[in-house]
Amino acid sequence: MGANVILKGRMGELGLTQDELARQMNVALEELGGRPGDVSARTVRNLLNGSTRRPIGRTCAALEAVFGCPVSALGFDPPRTAAQAEDPVHRRTFLVAATGTAVAAATPPRRSRLGQSDASRLHGEYAELLRDDARVGGERRIENKAVELAVRIQSSLAGGGASDRVRRQMYRLASDATCLAAFAAIDARAPQRARTHLDKALPLAGLARDGEAVYRVWDHLMLTSSQRENHAEAAAGAEVMKRSPVARRDPLYASLGHMRHANALARLDQRTEALRAMNLAEKAFGRARGEQPPDWISFYSPSEFDALSSYFWTALGDHTRAEFCLHRTLSAIPGDMVRNRALYTAHLSLAQARQGEVELAAATGRRVYEMLLPASGSLRTTKTLAVTRQVIEATGTKAPEAVSWIEESRRWT
Repeated sequence: MGANVILKGRMGELGLTQDELARQMNVALEELGGRPGDVSARTVRNLLNGSTRRPIGRTCAALEAVFGCPVSALGFDPPRTAAQAEDPVHRRTFLVAATGTAVAAATPPRRSRLGQSDASRLHGEYAELLRDDARVGGERRIENKAVELAVRIQSSLAGGGASDRVRRQMYRLASDATCLAAFAAIDARAPQRARTHLDKALPLAGLARDGEAVYRVWDHLMLTSSQRENHAEAAAGAEVMKRSPVARRDPLYASLGHMRHANALARLDQRTEALRAMNLAEKAFGRARGEQPPDWISFYSPSEFDALSSYFWTALGDHTRAEFCLHRTLSAIPGDMVRNRALYTAHLSLAQARQGEVELAAATGRRVYEMLLPASGSLRTTKTLAVTRQVIEATGTKAPEAVSWIEESRRWT
Protein backbone atom coordinates (compact mmCIF):
# COMPACT_ATOMS: atom_id res chain seq x y z
CA MET A 1 0.00 0.00 0.00
CA GLY A 2 1.92 3.04 -1.26
CA ALA A 3 1.44 6.77 -0.95
CA ASN A 4 -0.82 8.53 -3.45
CA VAL A 5 1.73 10.61 -5.36
CA ILE A 6 -0.86 11.78 -7.89
CA LEU A 7 -3.04 13.37 -5.22
CA LYS A 8 0.04 14.88 -3.58
CA GLY A 9 1.06 16.39 -6.92
CA ARG A 10 -2.39 17.88 -7.57
CA MET A 11 -2.41 19.37 -4.08
CA GLY A 12 0.98 20.92 -4.80
CA GLU A 13 -0.32 22.45 -8.04
CA LEU A 14 -3.16 24.14 -6.14
CA GLY A 15 -1.00 25.07 -3.14
CA LEU A 16 -3.14 23.01 -0.76
CA THR A 17 -1.94 21.77 2.61
CA GLN A 18 -3.70 18.84 4.29
CA ASP A 19 -5.69 21.19 6.52
CA GLU A 20 -6.57 23.44 3.57
CA LEU A 21 -7.77 20.50 1.44
CA ALA A 22 -9.94 19.29 4.31
CA ARG A 23 -11.43 22.77 4.64
CA GLN A 24 -12.10 23.07 0.90
CA MET A 25 -13.70 19.61 0.81
CA ASN A 26 -16.03 20.67 3.62
CA VAL A 27 -16.92 23.87 1.77
CA ALA A 28 -17.65 21.85 -1.39
CA LEU A 29 -19.87 19.42 0.55
CA GLU A 30 -21.87 22.28 2.02
CA GLU A 31 -22.29 23.75 -1.48
CA LEU A 32 -23.41 20.36 -2.82
CA GLY A 33 -25.58 19.16 0.01
CA GLY A 34 -26.58 22.16 2.08
CA ARG A 35 -24.97 20.89 5.26
CA PRO A 36 -21.39 21.20 6.53
CA GLY A 37 -18.88 18.49 5.77
CA ASP A 38 -16.92 16.59 8.41
CA VAL A 39 -13.68 15.97 6.53
CA SER A 40 -10.64 16.25 8.81
CA ALA A 41 -6.89 16.49 8.24
CA ARG A 42 -6.72 12.84 9.33
CA THR A 43 -9.08 11.93 6.46
CA VAL A 44 -6.72 13.68 4.06
CA ARG A 45 -3.67 11.93 5.55
CA ASN A 46 -5.35 8.58 4.93
CA LEU A 47 -6.02 9.61 1.35
CA LEU A 48 -2.38 10.60 0.89
CA ASN A 49 -0.65 7.71 2.63
CA GLY A 50 -2.64 5.05 0.78
CA SER A 51 -4.79 3.90 3.70
CA THR A 52 -7.84 4.92 1.67
CA ARG A 53 -7.62 3.57 -1.86
CA ARG A 54 -11.28 3.83 -2.86
CA PRO A 55 -12.99 6.94 -1.42
CA ILE A 56 -16.76 6.59 -1.33
CA GLY A 57 -19.83 8.68 -0.62
CA ARG A 58 -19.32 12.22 0.58
CA THR A 59 -15.51 11.90 0.53
CA CYS A 60 -15.60 10.92 -3.14
CA ALA A 61 -18.03 13.73 -4.01
CA ALA A 62 -15.91 16.32 -2.17
CA LEU A 63 -12.67 15.27 -3.88
CA GLU A 64 -14.29 15.44 -7.31
CA ALA A 65 -15.76 18.87 -6.54
CA VAL A 66 -12.48 20.38 -5.33
CA PHE A 67 -10.27 18.97 -8.10
CA GLY A 68 -12.84 18.99 -10.89
CA CYS A 69 -12.14 15.43 -12.06
CA PRO A 70 -13.09 11.82 -11.22
CA VAL A 71 -11.29 10.27 -8.24
CA SER A 72 -9.72 7.77 -10.65
CA ALA A 73 -7.75 10.71 -12.10
CA LEU A 74 -6.43 11.45 -8.60
CA GLY A 75 -4.76 8.07 -8.18
CA PHE A 76 -7.66 6.26 -6.50
CA ASP A 77 -9.54 3.11 -7.44
CA PRO A 78 -12.86 4.15 -9.02
CA PRO A 79 -16.05 3.65 -6.99
CA ARG A 80 -17.60 0.22 -7.48
CA THR A 81 -20.75 2.00 -8.65
CA ALA A 82 -18.87 3.85 -11.39
CA ALA A 83 -20.49 1.82 -14.17
CA GLN A 84 -23.92 2.62 -12.83
CA ALA A 85 -23.09 6.26 -12.30
CA GLU A 86 -23.14 6.84 -16.06
CA ASP A 87 -26.86 6.17 -16.02
CA PRO A 88 -28.77 9.34 -14.98
CA VAL A 89 -31.02 7.52 -12.49
CA HIS A 90 -28.08 5.80 -10.75
CA ARG A 91 -26.08 9.05 -10.85
CA ARG A 92 -28.87 10.84 -8.97
CA THR A 93 -28.95 8.03 -6.43
CA PHE A 94 -25.18 8.38 -5.93
CA LEU A 95 -25.44 12.12 -5.33
CA VAL A 96 -28.21 11.63 -2.77
CA ALA A 97 -26.03 9.17 -0.86
CA ALA A 98 -22.95 11.35 -1.14
CA THR A 99 -24.37 14.75 -0.25
CA GLY A 100 -27.68 14.17 1.50
CA THR A 101 -29.43 16.29 -1.12
CA ALA A 102 -33.02 15.31 -1.85
CA VAL A 103 -33.51 14.62 -5.58
CA ALA A 104 -36.93 14.09 -7.16
CA ALA A 105 -37.50 10.64 -8.60
CA ALA A 106 -39.30 12.09 -11.59
CA THR A 107 -37.75 12.21 -15.03
CA PRO A 108 -35.08 14.96 -15.07
CA PRO A 109 -36.08 18.20 -16.83
CA ARG A 110 -34.85 18.83 -20.31
CA ARG A 111 -31.45 20.57 -20.20
CA SER A 112 -30.59 23.58 -22.30
CA ARG A 113 -27.08 23.51 -23.66
CA LEU A 114 -24.71 26.25 -22.56
CA GLY A 115 -22.54 27.72 -25.27
CA GLN A 116 -19.83 30.28 -25.86
CA SER A 117 -22.42 33.05 -26.25
CA ASP A 118 -23.65 32.37 -22.69
CA ALA A 119 -20.10 32.51 -21.34
CA SER A 120 -19.43 35.75 -23.22
CA ARG A 121 -22.65 37.37 -21.98
CA LEU A 122 -21.90 36.51 -18.36
CA HIS A 123 -18.30 37.65 -18.76
CA GLY A 124 -19.66 41.01 -19.95
CA GLU A 125 -21.60 41.36 -16.68
CA TYR A 126 -18.46 40.51 -14.73
CA ALA A 127 -16.34 43.02 -16.67
CA GLU A 128 -18.89 45.76 -15.93
CA LEU A 129 -18.74 44.98 -12.20
CA LEU A 130 -14.95 45.06 -12.38
CA ARG A 131 -15.10 48.56 -13.91
CA ASP A 132 -17.57 49.73 -11.25
CA ASP A 133 -15.30 48.41 -8.51
CA ALA A 134 -12.32 50.30 -9.97
CA ARG A 135 -14.39 53.48 -9.84
CA VAL A 136 -15.92 53.34 -6.37
CA GLY A 137 -14.47 50.38 -4.46
CA GLY A 138 -15.66 48.72 -1.27
CA GLU A 139 -19.35 49.17 -2.05
CA ARG A 140 -21.63 46.47 -0.67
CA ARG A 141 -23.80 46.73 -3.78
CA ILE A 142 -20.91 45.54 -5.95
CA GLU A 143 -20.03 42.78 -3.51
CA ASN A 144 -23.61 41.51 -3.49
CA LYS A 145 -23.97 41.69 -7.28
CA ALA A 146 -20.73 39.75 -7.73
CA VAL A 147 -22.00 37.02 -5.39
CA GLU A 148 -25.32 36.93 -7.23
CA LEU A 149 -23.52 36.59 -10.57
CA ALA A 150 -21.43 33.67 -9.27
CA VAL A 151 -24.57 31.94 -8.00
CA ARG A 152 -26.31 32.35 -11.36
CA ILE A 153 -23.30 30.90 -13.16
CA GLN A 154 -23.20 27.87 -10.86
CA SER A 155 -26.95 27.41 -11.23
CA SER A 156 -26.67 27.41 -15.00
CA LEU A 157 -24.01 24.70 -14.76
CA ALA A 158 -26.02 22.51 -12.41
CA GLY A 159 -28.08 21.09 -15.26
CA GLY A 160 -25.06 20.03 -17.27
CA GLY A 161 -25.26 20.41 -21.03
CA ALA A 162 -21.99 22.26 -21.69
CA SER A 163 -18.79 21.30 -23.43
CA ASP A 164 -15.70 20.83 -21.27
CA ARG A 165 -14.23 24.09 -22.62
CA VAL A 166 -17.35 26.14 -21.85
CA ARG A 167 -17.82 24.47 -18.46
CA ARG A 168 -14.27 25.35 -17.45
CA GLN A 169 -14.77 28.93 -18.63
CA MET A 170 -17.92 29.21 -16.55
CA TYR A 171 -16.29 27.82 -13.42
CA ARG A 172 -13.39 30.25 -13.92
CA LEU A 173 -15.88 33.10 -14.26
CA ALA A 174 -17.74 32.01 -11.10
CA SER A 175 -14.42 31.95 -9.23
CA ASP A 176 -13.44 35.37 -10.59
CA ALA A 177 -16.81 36.88 -9.64
CA THR A 178 -16.50 35.46 -6.12
CA CYS A 179 -12.97 36.90 -5.88
CA LEU A 180 -14.35 40.27 -6.94
CA ALA A 181 -16.85 40.07 -4.08
CA ALA A 182 -13.96 39.22 -1.77
CA PHE A 183 -11.90 42.17 -2.93
CA ALA A 184 -14.84 44.53 -2.40
CA ALA A 185 -14.97 43.22 1.18
CA ILE A 186 -11.21 43.72 1.54
CA ASP A 187 -11.58 47.33 0.36
CA ALA A 188 -14.33 47.76 2.95
CA ARG A 189 -11.89 46.40 5.57
CA ALA A 190 -14.01 43.31 6.21
CA PRO A 191 -11.37 40.55 5.94
CA GLN A 192 -13.47 37.84 7.59
CA ARG A 193 -16.29 38.43 5.11
CA ALA A 194 -13.72 38.33 2.30
CA ARG A 195 -12.34 35.03 3.64
CA THR A 196 -15.82 33.50 3.45
CA HIS A 197 -16.05 34.43 -0.23
CA LEU A 198 -12.59 33.03 -0.92
CA ASP A 199 -13.46 29.72 0.74
CA LYS A 200 -16.02 29.36 -2.06
CA ALA A 201 -13.78 30.70 -4.82
CA LEU A 202 -10.97 28.15 -4.41
CA PRO A 203 -13.04 25.03 -5.21
CA LEU A 204 -14.51 26.85 -8.22
CA ALA A 205 -11.00 27.60 -9.46
CA GLY A 206 -10.18 23.92 -8.98
CA LEU A 207 -13.23 22.91 -11.02
CA ALA A 208 -12.04 25.27 -13.77
CA ARG A 209 -8.61 23.57 -13.66
CA ASP A 210 -7.19 27.05 -14.13
CA GLY A 211 -3.89 28.03 -12.50
CA GLU A 212 -4.51 31.76 -12.95
CA ALA A 213 -7.82 31.51 -11.10
CA VAL A 214 -6.17 29.60 -8.24
CA TYR A 215 -3.39 32.20 -8.10
CA ARG A 216 -5.94 35.00 -7.81
CA VAL A 217 -7.62 33.33 -4.85
CA TRP A 218 -4.26 32.99 -3.08
CA ASP A 219 -3.46 36.64 -3.81
CA HIS A 220 -6.66 37.74 -2.10
CA LEU A 221 -6.18 35.30 0.77
CA MET A 222 -2.77 36.87 1.33
CA LEU A 223 -4.40 40.32 1.47
CA THR A 224 -6.94 39.19 4.08
CA SER A 225 -4.08 37.86 6.21
CA SER A 226 -2.25 41.15 5.90
CA GLN A 227 -5.35 43.13 6.82
CA ARG A 228 -5.72 41.01 9.95
CA GLU A 229 -2.08 41.85 10.80
CA ASN A 230 -1.11 38.19 10.44
CA HIS A 231 1.97 38.93 8.39
CA ALA A 232 3.50 35.48 8.88
CA GLU A 233 0.44 33.93 7.24
CA ALA A 234 0.57 36.62 4.54
CA ALA A 235 4.19 35.71 3.80
CA ALA A 236 3.24 32.03 3.57
CA GLY A 237 0.44 32.89 1.14
CA ALA A 238 2.84 34.90 -0.99
CA GLU A 239 5.19 31.90 -1.05
CA VAL A 240 2.38 29.84 -2.58
CA MET A 241 1.83 32.56 -5.21
CA LYS A 242 5.42 32.89 -6.32
CA ARG A 243 5.97 29.11 -6.48
CA SER A 244 2.76 28.40 -8.42
CA PRO A 245 2.91 26.99 -11.98
CA VAL A 246 1.53 30.22 -13.47
CA ALA A 247 4.24 32.27 -11.74
CA ARG A 248 6.92 29.93 -13.07
CA ARG A 249 5.47 30.40 -16.54
CA ASP A 250 4.66 34.15 -16.54
CA PRO A 251 7.00 36.79 -15.02
CA LEU A 252 4.10 39.18 -14.35
CA TYR A 253 2.60 36.67 -11.91
CA ALA A 254 6.04 35.92 -10.51
CA SER A 255 6.62 39.63 -9.92
CA LEU A 256 3.35 40.11 -8.04
CA GLY A 257 4.13 37.08 -5.87
CA HIS A 258 7.57 38.46 -5.01
CA MET A 259 6.08 41.91 -4.38
CA ARG A 260 3.48 40.52 -1.97
CA HIS A 261 6.24 38.50 -0.27
CA ALA A 262 8.48 41.56 0.04
CA ASN A 263 5.73 43.57 1.72
CA ALA A 264 4.92 40.79 4.18
CA LEU A 265 8.60 40.29 5.08
CA ALA A 266 9.07 44.04 5.56
CA ARG A 267 6.24 44.02 8.10
CA LEU A 268 7.93 41.12 9.86
CA ASP A 269 11.10 43.23 10.19
CA GLN A 270 13.07 40.81 8.01
CA ARG A 271 14.84 43.58 6.14
CA THR A 272 17.48 41.57 4.26
CA GLU A 273 14.98 38.97 3.01
CA ALA A 274 12.49 41.72 2.15
CA LEU A 275 15.03 43.62 0.04
CA ARG A 276 15.94 40.39 -1.75
CA ALA A 277 12.27 39.73 -2.54
CA MET A 278 11.82 43.29 -3.81
CA ASN A 279 14.82 42.87 -6.10
CA LEU A 280 13.27 39.69 -7.52
CA ALA A 281 9.95 41.51 -8.01
CA GLU A 282 11.70 44.26 -9.99
CA LYS A 283 13.59 41.82 -12.18
CA ALA A 284 10.52 39.72 -12.95
CA PHE A 285 8.43 42.81 -13.70
CA GLY A 286 11.06 43.90 -16.20
CA ARG A 287 10.74 40.54 -17.97
CA ALA A 288 6.94 40.57 -18.11
CA ARG A 289 5.51 40.01 -21.54
CA GLY A 290 3.87 42.89 -23.39
CA GLU A 291 0.70 40.96 -24.22
CA GLN A 292 -2.64 41.94 -22.66
CA PRO A 293 -2.99 40.22 -19.26
CA PRO A 294 -6.30 38.82 -17.93
CA ASP A 295 -8.84 41.34 -16.63
CA TRP A 296 -8.11 41.07 -12.94
CA ILE A 297 -4.29 41.29 -13.03
CA SER A 298 -4.26 44.13 -15.57
CA PHE A 299 -4.22 46.41 -12.51
CA TYR A 300 -0.58 45.38 -11.96
CA SER A 301 0.81 48.04 -14.26
CA PRO A 302 3.93 50.19 -13.79
CA SER A 303 1.87 52.65 -11.74
CA GLU A 304 0.65 49.84 -9.46
CA PHE A 305 4.18 48.46 -9.16
CA ASP A 306 5.29 51.85 -7.83
CA ALA A 307 2.30 52.01 -5.48
CA LEU A 308 3.03 48.61 -3.96
CA SER A 309 6.70 49.60 -3.76
CA SER A 310 5.66 52.63 -1.71
CA TYR A 311 3.99 50.31 0.83
CA PHE A 312 7.22 48.35 1.01
CA TRP A 313 9.37 51.43 1.69
CA THR A 314 6.83 52.70 4.21
CA ALA A 315 7.09 49.42 6.11
CA LEU A 316 10.89 49.83 6.16
CA GLY A 317 10.54 53.41 7.44
CA ASP A 318 11.84 55.14 4.28
CA HIS A 319 9.01 57.67 3.84
CA THR A 320 10.96 59.85 1.40
CA ARG A 321 11.34 56.95 -1.01
CA ALA A 322 7.69 55.97 -0.47
CA GLU A 323 6.62 59.51 -1.41
CA PHE A 324 8.75 59.36 -4.58
CA CYS A 325 7.05 56.10 -5.62
CA LEU A 326 3.59 57.51 -4.96
CA HIS A 327 4.27 60.59 -7.12
CA ARG A 328 5.27 58.23 -9.94
CA THR A 329 2.08 56.24 -9.41
CA LEU A 330 -0.22 59.25 -9.49
CA SER A 331 1.39 60.63 -12.63
CA ALA A 332 0.70 57.38 -14.52
CA ILE A 333 -2.45 55.83 -13.07
CA PRO A 334 -5.37 55.56 -15.56
CA GLY A 335 -8.09 58.15 -15.09
CA ASP A 336 -10.90 55.60 -14.68
CA MET A 337 -9.26 54.02 -11.61
CA VAL A 338 -10.83 56.57 -9.27
CA ARG A 339 -10.75 54.34 -6.19
CA ASN A 340 -7.02 53.63 -6.52
CA ARG A 341 -6.17 57.25 -7.28
CA ALA A 342 -7.90 58.32 -4.06
CA LEU A 343 -6.25 55.50 -2.08
CA TYR A 344 -2.74 56.32 -3.26
CA THR A 345 -3.26 60.05 -2.75
CA ALA A 346 -4.24 59.25 0.83
CA HIS A 347 -0.99 57.29 1.23
CA LEU A 348 0.89 60.25 -0.24
CA SER A 349 -0.68 62.48 2.41
CA LEU A 350 0.44 60.02 5.10
CA ALA A 351 4.00 59.87 3.74
CA GLN A 352 4.19 63.68 3.78
CA ALA A 353 2.84 63.83 7.34
CA ARG A 354 5.43 61.32 8.51
CA GLN A 355 8.16 63.57 7.12
CA GLY A 356 6.82 66.54 9.09
CA GLU A 357 5.23 68.30 6.07
CA VAL A 358 1.97 68.80 7.94
CA GLU A 359 0.48 71.63 5.84
CA LEU A 360 1.29 69.84 2.59
CA ALA A 361 -0.15 66.61 4.01
CA ALA A 362 -3.35 68.41 4.96
CA ALA A 363 -3.73 69.89 1.50
CA THR A 364 -3.14 66.47 -0.09
CA GLY A 365 -5.64 64.86 2.28
CA ARG A 366 -8.28 67.39 1.32
CA ARG A 367 -7.83 66.41 -2.34
CA VAL A 368 -8.61 62.80 -1.45
CA TYR A 369 -12.04 63.66 -0.11
CA GLU A 370 -12.80 65.58 -3.29
CA MET A 371 -11.91 62.48 -5.35
CA LEU A 372 -14.02 59.97 -3.46
CA LEU A 373 -17.38 59.33 -5.08
CA PRO A 374 -20.42 59.56 -2.76
CA ALA A 375 -21.07 55.81 -3.15
CA SER A 376 -17.52 54.83 -2.26
CA GLY A 377 -17.11 52.30 0.50
CA SER A 378 -13.30 52.23 0.41
CA LEU A 379 -12.53 52.14 4.10
CA ARG A 380 -8.90 51.46 3.20
CA THR A 381 -8.78 55.05 1.97
CA THR A 382 -10.59 56.70 4.87
CA LYS A 383 -8.60 54.60 7.38
CA THR A 384 -5.37 55.89 5.83
CA LEU A 385 -6.62 59.45 6.18
CA ALA A 386 -7.53 58.82 9.81
CA VAL A 387 -3.95 57.65 10.48
CA THR A 388 -2.67 60.78 8.69
CA ARG A 389 -4.77 62.93 11.01
CA GLN A 390 -3.33 61.16 14.06
CA VAL A 391 0.23 61.77 12.81
CA ILE A 392 -0.48 65.48 12.22
CA GLU A 393 -2.19 65.88 15.60
CA ALA A 394 0.78 64.26 17.34
CA THR A 395 3.06 67.06 16.07
CA GLY A 396 1.06 69.63 18.05
CA THR A 397 0.97 71.91 14.99
CA LYS A 398 -0.87 75.22 15.11
CA ALA A 399 -0.63 75.82 11.37
CA PRO A 400 -4.06 77.06 10.19
CA GLU A 401 -4.15 74.77 7.14
CA ALA A 402 -3.40 71.69 9.25
CA VAL A 403 -5.76 72.62 12.10
CA SER A 404 -8.58 73.30 9.63
CA TRP A 405 -8.07 69.95 7.92
CA ILE A 406 -7.97 68.06 11.23
CA GLU A 407 -11.40 69.38 12.15
CA GLU A 408 -12.79 68.93 8.65
CA SER A 409 -11.55 65.36 8.34
CA ARG A 410 -13.30 64.24 11.51
CA ARG A 411 -16.57 64.43 9.60
CA TRP A 412 -15.58 61.79 7.03
CA THR A 413 -12.93 59.55 8.57
